[in-house]
Amino acid sequence: MLRYLSRRFAASVLVLLTASFLVFTFVSYSGDPLFDLKMNPHTPESTIRYREHLLHLDVPLIPRFWIWLKGVIFHFDFGTTMSGDAVRPQLFAHMFITLRMVIAALIIAMIVSVSLGVYAALRRNRTPDRAIQVGSFFFLATPVFVTGLFFQYFVAVPIDKWAGKQILSTSGSSSVFAEGNFFQRIPDYLSHMTLPTLTLVLAIFSSWTIYQRSSVIETMSLDHVLFARSKGLSPRHVMRRHILRNALIPVVTVMALDFAGLLGGALITESVYSWNGLGRWFIGGASRLDINVTLAYLFLTAFFVISFNFLADVLYALLDPRIKSQR
Repeated sequence: MLRYLSRRFAASVLVLLTASFLVFTFVSYSGDPLFDLKMNPHTPESTIRYREHLLHLDVPLIPRFWIWLKGVIFHFDFGTTMSGDAVRPQLFAHMFITLRMVIAALIIAMIVSVSLGVYAALRRNRTPDRAIQVGSFFFLATPVFVTGLFFQYFVAVPIDKWAGKQILSTSGSSSVFAEGNFFQRIPDYLSHMTLPTLTLVLAIFSSWTIYQRSSVIETMSLDHVLFARSKGLSPRHVMRRHILRNALIPVVTVMALDFAGLLGGALITESVYSWNGLGRWFIGGASRLDINVTLAYLFLTAFFVISFNFLADVLYALLDPRIKSQR
């Protein structure tokens, strides 16, 4: 087990370093962040040279990447923005806002997709199965921004009008005038989180449900499952010990690989609900050619994606000991 995880961890680190270098190279050649400053005839040459030194633009690509990578690895320092502010505090602030929604959506989507997938497989080709498949394909084909706008105008507005007060917020991640500590502001957070989280859940649970249904149906026809049934074991025992554990293996892979799509969906969701999270922060930084902001977002995204893939490898070994022994 330890040897297997060590190999997977080393491969993950290598992939992360390679992705970091490629991202750094592409961003570095995407444009000159000091273009507007250089085009201003009133800008002193000393100011331009100082800003180039501050952003390490006066250093060749490879040494510049090494400077940036050392700062990230040893100090978690992503440099400064174009305005001279440190990137790290902004990254943490926006990341906390985004992760509130993403983690909640991830947990809910996992529970819903596994439950619906198993339920549909047990009632294969019946009305519940067909209804779940139709619903899954419908939400899979619906763009995230359409779902978000529907919730805003046809769910939040009628409910708030019926209640006579704001229950479901449609803009922002928290109220400007909310007071108190974190626990006292939980109702306000929930009011702002409900619709964005549901929007993100509907965007990702559909494909997971379809995969879970197919995996359960395939596992139910395997020899060891048929043998367990012939021994007279209860259906619940067969499902828990022989079907579900094996059927989760391919679904775990899909969930891990879809984490990048989850972050992409969060970016669109933040735009619809005016959340000042990582997505809007990245879009603003990229539009300004703010190199360090763009690099911080892309590096963090790559880190999360690779980490979830490593987590999938760990879960592989836990769910199916044969995988661990074969490796």
